[in-house]
Amino acid sequence: MIIHVDMDAFYASVEIRERPELADRPVVVGGSADARGVVAAASYAARRFGIHSAMPMARARRLCPALVILPVRMSHYAEVSGRIRAIFERYTPLIEPLSLDEAFLDARTSERLFGPVQTIARRIQDDIASELDLDASVGVAPNKFLAKIASDLRKPRGFVMVAPERVQAFLDPLPVSRLWGVGKVTGGLLQDEGITTIAELRRCSEEYLVARFGAGGAHLWQLAHGIDDRPVVPEREAKSLSHETTFETDLTERAVLRQWLLHLTEAVAQRLRQAALTARTVTLKVRYRDFTTVTRAHTLEQPTDATGELWRAAQALFDTRLPRTLPPVRLLGMGVSGLAEPPPRQPDLFDDAAGQRARAVDDVADRIRARFGRAAVRRGVAPKGE
Repeated sequence: MIIHVDMDAFYASVEIRERPELADRPVVVGGSADARGVVAAASYAARRFGIHSAMPMARARRLCPALVILPVRMSHYAEVSGRIRAIFERYTPLIEPLSLDEAFLDARTSERLFGPVQTIARRIQDDIASELDLDASVGVAPNKFLAKIASDLRKPRGFVMVAPERVQAFLDPLPVSRLWGVGKVTGGLLQDEGITTIAELRRCSEEYLVARFGAGGAHLWQLAHGIDDRPVVPEREAKSLSHETTFETDLTERAVLRQWLLHLTEAVAQRLRQAALTARTVTLKVRYRDFTTVTRAHTLEQPTDATGELWRAAQALFDTRLPRTLPPVRLLGMGVSGLAEPPPRQPDLFDDAAGQRARAVDDVADRIRARFGRAAVRRGVAPKGE
């Protein structure tokens, strides 16, 4: 049984926790309300107006003129994420973070100490609520795919357990859009064939799905049958780290996409520093409306955990390795690989001056943002003239 913990509206919830007067107001965290601003997170009150993450901030303001817009405080969210991680570590060392606000846990070896996995999951949810005054939704299931679906079904503060003998009963009524890899295009093709639920998909043979959808058909067949053999991989053993987001509405505006890429890069850099790791290769991932997925990578001369260096590489990939006129973008991701512990640094007054400055900037910026908010210090991003 695998646990998936997903914090509810994490960035916005952290801000509301520290400003209780905003509890019932529509709140978003993100950039300014100009053409280049983008929503990084939206409270549940804001979502009732149709506002969601990755939406241009100007559009969010049109949907809700009374919207409260707060700056991103990535360092502060990373610090809170670390406290959540400390709660996880009370119960198991097998933790695979997906981002600052969600993770998979394998707690089977802890059952003799704390009881069944579902009891451990409930204790984790309760500890987060009582100690951090934040809500998390939790899914418990025989594998990672099922646990992630379960955690998303009853937000906020949901708790869903899928017993092994109930896997098909759990999956069958759900729409096929719940399956990883089923976007608008694949979902439309399935709907054209009268397939709208996982039960209907499960009745198709694997051979038919492969003939219809290629290699992705075998993937769909496995998921429809609740099959997912991936283990929980602790971050220190991971070969890569990444953040990505799937947009509720496909985006074409390069300025908005670039701002979102900066948020992703900052989050990845925070996780690297939090895990005491550096990375050598930066990868950009883009998935278009037709589900075509492209990746572009750049290997740095030296491994780094510096936000500025990672951002320069990610921005260069975005600006020079993608079409000037982008097809509608469904998903954007930024990842790093070639992970290693930082090598011992021999201070060098001349050769490493730039690196020392970059590390000092990150350290000071992290501290300032954590205390005074994202608006207190901003990383400069040169406009590209769109």
